[in-house]
Amino acid sequence: MERRLENKVAIVTGGGTGIGEAICKKFAQAGAKVVVAGLPEDPVDDVAREITEKGGIAFGFQGDLSLLSEARACISETIATFGKLDILVNNAGVFVETNYLTDYSEEAFDYMIKNNIKTTFCMSKAALPELQKTKGNIITAGSEAGVLGIAKNTPYGGTKAFNTAFTKGLAAEQAAFGVRCNVVGPGPIDTAWTHKETGPMDEQMEKTNSQANLLGRNATPEEVANVYLFLASDEASYVTGALYMVDGGITIAKGAVGEQADEFFKKQPADNLELKHGKEGHTRIRLSAKPMVEYYEYL
Repeated sequence: MERRLENKVAIVTGGGTGIGEAICKKFAQAGAKVVVAGLPEDPVDDVAREITEKGGIAFGFQGDLSLLSEARACISETIATFGKLDILVNNAGVFVETNYLTDYSEEAFDYMIKNNIKTTFCMSKAALPELQKTKGNIITAGSEAGVLGIAKNTPYGGTKAFNTAFTKGLAAEQAAFGVRCNVVGPGPIDTAWTHKETGPMDEQMEKTNSQANLLGRNATPEEVANVYLFLASDEASYVTGALYMVDGGITIAKGAVGEQADEFFKKQPADNLELKHGKEGHTRIRLSAKPMVEYYEYL
């Protein structure tokens, strides 16, 4: 594989599961030194170990990155270990409840603000001084839900719309310092989030998700990681403030058009990455030992 990130150092938040695991392994294959960052209960050390066993360089960082102190600790450990930072991937996020807004819990809403928005804010703030030194870049996870909205999980789409606007604003602001900032907007991806057995979607939502895009299927995490790799590389030197949709055309689809998709499109490509946690991730509210009131103080 072409080593497009040779001598680059990358932090990937939410790097232990799903799309984050795929990004970490894709970046490592491309030559990057990778910090696999996540919550204390996430398998970040497992992913880092798998990378090193295959000849890559990585370590895991566990912490609540929605707290600025822990975000700064992640940056400090990265600099102490690798000497610099070139790429920040704000991939961390949660998708914990599906409900009409009239029934949507305030606890789930607060939890989503904390993990989807506050983590992006804190990590970007902490990383920018180092990224300005290396003329690096930030890639943030948006979503097609942040463009179209999403029924029965309206707060989720709202958080992703924030991340998109936030990152575009950073692109405009940070061009003066040589830092590129872009957004990747996944559509339905084959992770824990999109299966009723492992996530909050019901059977109808799961079926509609794959049928509502032009290619008639969910993407693999690796297909999304491929786009992150391009945006992180020097090949994307003229790309900033962009939103790259990786959604199978769902944002331009007119109904359940996936049923009419060519069989060629419906077949997922064979992956090259060995993903052990592709069906894991944040699909339930998980609280740390810290009292929730400590989290709310940071909202």
